[in-house]
Amino acid sequence: MGKIAFLFAGQGSQYAGMGKDLYENVPEVQSLFDNAEGERPGTLSQMFEGTEEELKKTENTQPCLFLVDLACAMALEKNGIKPDVVAGFSLGEVAAMASSKALSNEDAFKLVCKRGQLMQKASESIDGVMIAVMRMDKEELVQLCSEYGVYPVNFNCPGQIVVSGEAERIEKLKETLTEKKVRFVQLAVGGAFHTPYMKGASDGLKEELASEKLYNINKPYIFLYANKTAKPYPDNREGMVETLTDQISNSVKWEETLANMAEDGVDTFIECGPGKTLSGFVKRTVPEARIFNVCDLDSLKLTMEGMTK
Repeated sequence: MGKIAFLFAGQGSQYAGMGKDLYENVPEVQSLFDNAEGERPGTLSQMFEGTEEELKKTENTQPCLFLVDLACAMALEKNGIKPDVVAGFSLGEVAAMASSKALSNEDAFKLVCKRGQLMQKASESIDGVMIAVMRMDKEELVQLCSEYGVYPVNFNCPGQIVVSGEAERIEKLKETLTEKKVRFVQLAVGGAFHTPYMKGASDGLKEELASEKLYNINKPYIFLYANKTAKPYPDNREGMVETLTDQISNSVKWEETLANMAEDGVDTFIECGPGKTLSGFVKRTVPEARIFNVCDLDSLKLTMEGMTK
Protein backbone atom coordinates (compact mmCIF):
# COMPACT_ATOMS: atom_id res chain seq x y z
CA MET A 1 0.00 0.00 0.00
CA GLY A 2 1.22 3.48 -0.87
CA LYS A 3 0.91 6.74 1.01
CA ILE A 4 -2.28 8.34 2.33
CA ALA A 5 -3.16 11.99 1.66
CA PHE A 6 -5.73 14.02 3.57
CA LEU A 7 -7.32 16.72 1.40
CA PHE A 8 -9.18 19.58 3.09
CA ALA A 9 -12.22 21.15 1.44
CA GLY A 10 -12.49 24.82 0.47
CA GLN A 11 -15.24 27.41 0.25
CA GLY A 12 -18.39 26.54 -1.64
CA SER A 13 -18.89 23.15 0.04
CA GLN A 14 -20.48 24.52 3.23
CA TYR A 15 -24.02 23.68 4.35
CA ALA A 16 -26.11 24.18 7.49
CA GLY A 17 -25.74 21.29 9.92
CA MET A 18 -22.22 20.39 8.87
CA GLY A 19 -20.17 18.79 11.62
CA LYS A 20 -23.08 18.39 14.03
CA ASP A 21 -23.03 14.60 14.41
CA LEU A 22 -19.25 14.61 14.82
CA TYR A 23 -19.62 17.25 17.53
CA GLU A 24 -22.21 15.15 19.33
CA ASN A 25 -20.30 11.86 19.12
CA VAL A 26 -16.54 12.56 19.08
CA PRO A 27 -15.20 14.12 22.32
CA GLU A 28 -12.10 15.55 20.64
CA VAL A 29 -14.28 17.31 18.07
CA GLN A 30 -16.59 18.63 20.79
CA SER A 31 -13.57 20.11 22.56
CA LEU A 32 -12.28 21.68 19.33
CA PHE A 33 -15.67 23.24 18.54
CA ASP A 34 -16.30 24.44 22.10
CA ASN A 35 -12.90 26.14 22.24
CA ALA A 36 -13.66 27.84 18.93
CA GLU A 37 -17.06 28.96 20.22
CA GLY A 38 -15.31 30.56 23.18
CA GLU A 39 -12.96 32.38 20.83
CA ARG A 40 -15.69 33.39 18.37
CA PRO A 41 -19.19 33.26 19.92
CA GLY A 42 -21.93 32.30 17.48
CA THR A 43 -19.78 29.97 15.39
CA LEU A 44 -21.68 26.80 16.33
CA SER A 45 -25.09 28.29 15.56
CA GLN A 46 -23.79 29.37 12.15
CA MET A 47 -22.44 25.89 11.45
CA PHE A 48 -25.47 23.97 12.63
CA GLU A 49 -28.35 26.34 11.85
CA GLY A 50 -27.02 29.10 9.59
CA THR A 51 -28.87 30.21 6.47
CA GLU A 52 -27.32 29.73 3.05
CA GLU A 53 -26.72 33.48 2.80
CA GLU A 54 -25.13 33.63 6.25
CA LEU A 55 -22.80 30.73 5.52
CA LYS A 56 -21.85 32.16 2.13
CA LYS A 57 -20.45 35.28 3.80
CA THR A 58 -16.70 34.82 3.76
CA GLU A 59 -16.04 35.94 7.31
CA ASN A 60 -18.46 33.22 8.46
CA THR A 61 -17.65 30.52 5.91
CA GLN A 62 -13.99 30.29 6.69
CA PRO A 63 -13.98 29.65 10.46
CA CYS A 64 -16.98 27.30 10.18
CA LEU A 65 -15.59 25.26 7.31
CA PHE A 66 -12.12 25.13 8.87
CA LEU A 67 -13.56 23.49 11.98
CA VAL A 68 -15.45 20.82 10.03
CA ASP A 69 -12.44 20.07 7.82
CA LEU A 70 -10.21 19.59 10.84
CA ALA A 71 -12.88 17.65 12.75
CA CYS A 72 -13.08 15.07 9.96
CA ALA A 73 -9.31 14.56 10.06
CA MET A 74 -9.41 14.23 13.85
CA ALA A 75 -12.14 11.58 13.62
CA LEU A 76 -10.07 9.63 11.10
CA GLU A 77 -6.95 9.79 13.25
CA LYS A 78 -8.90 8.70 16.32
CA ASN A 79 -9.81 5.60 14.34
CA GLY A 80 -6.19 4.88 13.44
CA ILE A 81 -6.00 6.41 9.95
CA LYS A 82 -3.20 8.95 9.71
CA PRO A 83 -1.94 10.89 6.69
CA ASP A 84 1.51 10.75 5.15
CA VAL A 85 0.91 14.03 3.30
CA VAL A 86 -1.73 16.77 3.45
CA ALA A 87 -3.05 19.58 1.29
CA GLY A 88 -6.01 21.93 1.47
CA PHE A 89 -7.92 23.72 -1.24
CA SER A 90 -7.61 27.49 -0.64
CA LEU A 91 -9.16 27.93 2.83
CA GLY A 92 -8.51 24.22 3.40
CA GLU A 93 -4.79 24.92 3.39
CA VAL A 94 -5.11 26.39 6.90
CA ALA A 95 -6.74 23.16 8.10
CA ALA A 96 -3.89 21.26 6.44
CA MET A 97 -1.45 23.41 8.38
CA ALA A 98 -3.16 22.44 11.63
CA SER A 99 -3.29 18.77 10.65
CA SER A 100 0.45 18.78 9.88
CA LYS A 101 1.18 20.58 13.18
CA ALA A 102 2.59 23.63 11.38
CA LEU A 103 0.08 25.58 13.48
CA SER A 104 -1.72 24.62 16.66
CA ASN A 105 -5.48 24.19 16.36
CA GLU A 106 -5.96 27.37 18.40
CA ASP A 107 -3.58 29.46 16.29
CA ALA A 108 -5.00 28.06 13.06
CA PHE A 109 -8.55 28.98 14.10
CA LYS A 110 -7.47 32.48 15.12
CA LEU A 111 -5.68 32.84 11.79
CA VAL A 112 -8.60 31.61 9.70
CA CYS A 113 -10.93 34.06 11.45
CA LYS A 114 -8.58 36.90 10.52
CA ARG A 115 -8.21 35.54 6.99
CA GLY A 116 -11.98 35.49 6.57
CA GLN A 117 -12.33 39.06 7.83
CA LEU A 118 -9.60 40.35 5.52
CA MET A 119 -10.99 38.56 2.48
CA GLN A 120 -14.51 39.72 3.31
CA LYS A 121 -13.28 43.31 3.40
CA ALA A 122 -11.38 42.90 0.13
CA SER A 123 -14.39 41.28 -1.55
CA GLU A 124 -16.64 44.20 -0.57
CA SER A 125 -14.53 46.56 -2.68
CA ILE A 126 -15.65 44.77 -5.86
CA ASP A 127 -18.71 42.88 -7.06
CA GLY A 128 -16.83 39.64 -7.61
CA VAL A 129 -17.91 36.30 -9.06
CA MET A 130 -16.27 32.92 -9.68
CA ILE A 131 -17.35 30.35 -12.28
CA ALA A 132 -16.09 26.85 -13.01
CA VAL A 133 -15.58 26.32 -16.73
CA MET A 134 -15.84 22.75 -18.01
CA ARG A 135 -14.03 20.97 -20.82
CA MET A 136 -12.61 23.99 -22.61
CA ASP A 137 -9.16 24.12 -24.12
CA LYS A 138 -6.88 25.61 -21.49
CA GLU A 139 -4.99 27.95 -23.78
CA GLU A 140 -8.21 29.20 -25.41
CA LEU A 141 -9.77 29.92 -22.02
CA VAL A 142 -6.68 31.71 -20.74
CA GLN A 143 -6.73 33.87 -23.86
CA LEU A 144 -10.44 34.66 -23.40
CA CYS A 145 -9.81 35.64 -19.79
CA SER A 146 -7.13 38.05 -20.91
CA GLU A 147 -9.50 39.61 -23.44
CA TYR A 148 -12.28 40.09 -20.87
CA GLY A 149 -10.05 41.24 -18.02
CA VAL A 150 -10.79 38.28 -15.73
CA TYR A 151 -8.51 35.66 -14.20
CA PRO A 152 -8.14 31.87 -14.56
CA VAL A 153 -7.43 31.09 -10.91
CA ASN A 154 -8.14 27.49 -9.87
CA PHE A 155 -6.70 24.76 -12.05
CA ASN A 156 -8.78 22.02 -10.46
CA CYS A 157 -8.38 18.96 -12.68
CA PRO A 158 -8.28 18.03 -16.36
CA GLY A 159 -11.24 19.77 -17.96
CA GLN A 160 -12.09 22.20 -15.16
CA ILE A 161 -10.71 25.68 -14.54
CA VAL A 162 -12.26 28.31 -12.29
CA VAL A 163 -12.37 31.90 -13.53
CA SER A 164 -12.64 34.84 -11.14
CA GLY A 165 -13.26 38.54 -11.60
CA GLU A 166 -15.68 41.46 -11.64
CA ALA A 167 -19.29 40.35 -12.09
CA GLU A 168 -19.88 42.56 -15.13
CA ARG A 169 -16.82 41.18 -16.92
CA ILE A 170 -17.69 37.61 -15.95
CA GLU A 171 -21.19 38.10 -17.40
CA LYS A 172 -19.68 39.03 -20.77
CA LEU A 173 -17.42 35.98 -20.62
CA LYS A 174 -20.44 33.80 -19.82
CA GLU A 175 -22.21 35.09 -22.94
CA THR A 176 -19.25 34.05 -25.07
CA LEU A 177 -19.00 30.67 -23.36
CA THR A 178 -22.71 30.09 -24.01
CA GLU A 179 -22.22 30.96 -27.69
CA LYS A 180 -19.37 28.44 -27.81
CA LYS A 181 -21.58 25.87 -26.03
CA VAL A 182 -19.12 25.61 -23.16
CA ARG A 183 -20.64 24.56 -19.83
CA PHE A 184 -19.97 26.63 -16.71
CA VAL A 185 -21.24 26.75 -13.13
CA GLN A 186 -21.27 29.74 -10.78
CA LEU A 187 -19.70 28.99 -7.40
CA ALA A 188 -21.28 29.65 -4.00
CA VAL A 189 -18.59 32.05 -2.83
CA GLY A 190 -18.69 35.71 -1.94
CA GLY A 191 -15.90 37.33 -3.90
CA ALA A 192 -13.32 37.34 -6.72
CA PHE A 193 -10.85 35.20 -4.81
CA HIS A 194 -7.29 34.31 -5.88
CA THR A 195 -7.01 37.45 -7.99
CA PRO A 196 -5.05 40.70 -7.62
CA TYR A 197 -8.22 42.13 -6.01
CA MET A 198 -7.24 40.12 -2.92
CA LYS A 199 -3.80 41.75 -2.60
CA GLY A 200 -4.97 43.82 0.38
CA ALA A 201 -6.07 40.65 2.20
CA SER A 202 -2.80 38.95 1.37
CA ASP A 203 -0.78 41.87 2.71
CA GLY A 204 -3.00 42.12 5.79
CA LEU A 205 -2.50 38.46 6.64
CA LYS A 206 1.24 38.79 6.12
CA GLU A 207 1.25 41.68 8.59
CA GLU A 208 -0.83 39.58 11.02
CA LEU A 209 1.79 36.83 10.89
CA ALA A 210 4.77 39.17 11.17
CA SER A 211 5.06 38.81 14.93
CA GLU A 212 6.31 35.45 16.19
CA LYS A 213 4.65 36.28 19.51
CA LEU A 214 1.17 36.02 17.96
CA TYR A 215 1.56 32.79 15.99
CA ASN A 216 3.96 29.93 16.57
CA ILE A 217 4.68 28.45 13.13
CA ASN A 218 6.51 25.13 13.01
CA LYS A 219 7.99 22.95 10.31
CA PRO A 220 5.24 20.46 9.31
CA TYR A 221 5.86 16.96 10.63
CA ILE A 222 4.66 15.53 7.29
CA PHE A 223 4.69 16.96 3.78
CA LEU A 224 2.27 19.89 3.44
CA TYR A 225 1.64 20.75 -0.21
CA ALA A 226 1.09 24.40 -1.14
CA ASN A 227 -1.60 25.75 -3.48
CA LYS A 228 0.80 28.38 -4.78
CA THR A 229 3.59 26.02 -5.88
CA ALA A 230 1.98 22.54 -5.96
CA LYS A 231 5.02 21.43 -3.96
CA PRO A 232 5.73 20.87 -0.26
CA TYR A 233 5.98 23.96 1.93
CA PRO A 234 9.38 25.44 2.70
CA ASP A 235 10.61 24.60 6.20
CA ASN A 236 11.54 28.10 7.40
CA ARG A 237 9.09 30.57 8.95
CA GLU A 238 9.63 33.35 6.40
CA GLY A 239 9.03 31.01 3.46
CA MET A 240 5.97 29.47 5.10
CA VAL A 241 4.41 32.86 5.81
CA GLU A 242 5.01 34.03 2.25
CA THR A 243 3.60 30.82 0.76
CA LEU A 244 0.45 30.92 2.90
CA THR A 245 -0.33 34.61 2.45
CA ASP A 246 0.51 34.85 -1.27
CA GLN A 247 -1.96 32.01 -1.85
CA ILE A 248 -4.88 34.42 -1.31
CA SER A 249 -4.11 36.47 -4.42
CA ASN A 250 -2.59 33.72 -6.59
CA SER A 251 -3.87 30.72 -8.51
CA VAL A 252 -4.55 27.35 -6.91
CA LYS A 253 -2.50 24.68 -8.71
CA TRP A 254 -4.65 21.77 -7.55
CA GLU A 255 -4.35 19.47 -10.56
CA GLU A 256 -0.57 19.77 -10.41
CA THR A 257 -0.63 19.20 -6.64
CA LEU A 258 -2.55 15.94 -7.01
CA ALA A 259 -0.26 14.76 -9.81
CA ASN A 260 2.82 15.54 -7.71
CA MET A 261 1.37 13.65 -4.74
CA ALA A 262 0.74 10.61 -6.92
CA GLU A 263 4.27 10.80 -8.28
CA ASP A 264 5.54 10.90 -4.70
CA GLY A 265 3.77 7.64 -3.89
CA VAL A 266 0.28 8.65 -2.75
CA ASP A 267 -2.34 6.15 -3.89
CA THR A 268 -5.09 6.84 -1.32
CA PHE A 269 -6.80 10.23 -1.05
CA ILE A 270 -9.28 11.04 1.73
CA GLU A 271 -11.28 14.26 1.42
CA CYS A 272 -11.91 15.84 4.83
CA GLY A 273 -14.86 18.23 5.02
CA PRO A 274 -18.27 18.82 3.45
CA GLY A 275 -19.06 17.50 -0.01
CA LYS A 276 -17.13 15.44 -2.55
CA THR A 277 -15.74 18.16 -4.79
CA LEU A 278 -12.09 17.33 -4.17
CA SER A 279 -12.81 13.61 -4.58
CA GLY A 280 -14.09 14.39 -8.07
CA PHE A 281 -10.90 16.28 -8.89
CA VAL A 282 -8.81 13.31 -7.75
CA LYS A 283 -10.86 10.90 -9.87
CA ARG A 284 -10.18 12.95 -12.99
CA THR A 285 -6.52 13.63 -12.20
CA VAL A 286 -5.36 10.33 -10.63
CA PRO A 287 -7.98 7.84 -11.87
CA GLU A 288 -6.19 4.79 -10.50
CA ALA A 289 -6.20 6.12 -6.91
CA ARG A 290 -8.38 4.94 -4.03
CA ILE A 291 -10.68 7.81 -3.06
CA PHE A 292 -12.71 8.34 0.11
CA ASN A 293 -14.43 11.25 1.78
CA VAL A 294 -15.37 12.00 5.38
CA CYS A 295 -17.97 14.66 6.21
CA ASP A 296 -20.03 12.96 8.94
CA LEU A 297 -20.33 9.73 10.92
CA ASP A 298 -21.86 7.75 8.05
CA SER A 299 -19.10 8.64 5.60
CA LEU A 300 -16.50 8.01 8.33
CA LYS A 301 -17.86 4.49 8.75
CA LEU A 302 -17.81 3.87 4.99
CA THR A 303 -14.24 5.11 4.77
CA MET A 304 -13.13 2.90 7.66
CA GLU A 305 -14.71 -0.11 5.98
CA GLY A 306 -13.19 0.76 2.62
CA MET A 307 -9.72 1.21 4.05
CA THR A 308 -9.71 -2.33 5.41
CA LYS A 309 -10.44 -3.94 2.05
